Amino acid sequence: MSGLLRTVASRAAPVLRGHTMTQTANLYTKPAKEKIGTIETTVALGLFTVVILGPSGWVLAHLEDYKKKE
Repeated sequence: MSGLLRTVASRAAPVLRGHTMTQTANLYTKPAKEKIGTIETTVALGLFTVVILGPSGWVLAHLEDYKKKE
């Protein structure tokens, strides 16, 4: 039964999807105008760390407060 269902699904899927449009991107790259320094990299990585890990750290640090039912 599953073989029959798989055959019907493989034949019906393209019909149900209709016409699809293929998109292509034209990418043209050049070397960077300025090199990014060590300080800028460190600051950016630090900010990403604080923004991403900060809220989850806050929740984990206050987990006991959130468990209380008042």
